[in-house]
Amino acid sequence: MRAGIMFLGLILLLLIDTVSASSPYCSIDVYYNDKMLPGDEVAKPILKIDELFKIKITMTLNQTSRLFIEIDSIGSESPYEVIEGPSKFSEKKHFESLDPGVYNFEWLLRPTEEWADWSMPVNFWYQIHEKGKDEPAVKGEFTVAYPYISNEYYEGEVPSSETQPTQQSTSENSSSPTASTPAFSLATAILALVILFFKFSRQ
Repeated sequence: MRAGIMFLGLILLLLIDTVSASSPYCSIDVYYNDKMLPGDEVAKPILKIDELFKIKITMTLNQTSRLFIEIDSIGSESPYEVIEGPSKFSEKKHFESLDPGVYNFEWLLRPTEEWADWSMPVNFWYQIHEKGKDEPAVKGEFTVAYPYISNEYYEGEVPSSETQPTQQSTSENSSSPTASTPAFSLATAILALVILFFKFSRQ
């Protein structure tokens, strides 16, 4: 089972289509706890078990689009739990038709005890289709945050998980975000797989 998880993680790593988050179809800005991450910067916080943190993705769509989005990790489906957001962790969210404009997607997450004393990435995956097209116009995946999860527990109150509607705004009533170009970190992915290997080999 553990070897299968590592093999699957390696296959997913090889299949990831690394692209710029700025294209003729969209631009993307990334935020960690309301702080914008410039360029390919990855947030690297130290978090306690159950300590809340927020990921925000601002997408500016340049045309009517069908959109798929997901936040996930590598080698595990549940290093984090979504408390509030448009989708659960490792669950694809589908929007059949979005007009051109600015769209905000926010997830409030907490680290679980499964990966205490280890680091696991939070990745954002997206896929955009032009109206009436079956093949994607652009897709990509990149690491937003790479938290270290300590073995201590957060002492504050943790709300129960809840799926929230997507916040939306158009370019007419919201300022356009500055285009940034985060990219999926190959080094981050490899490090995550190494962590998996040592974690399983010790058990």
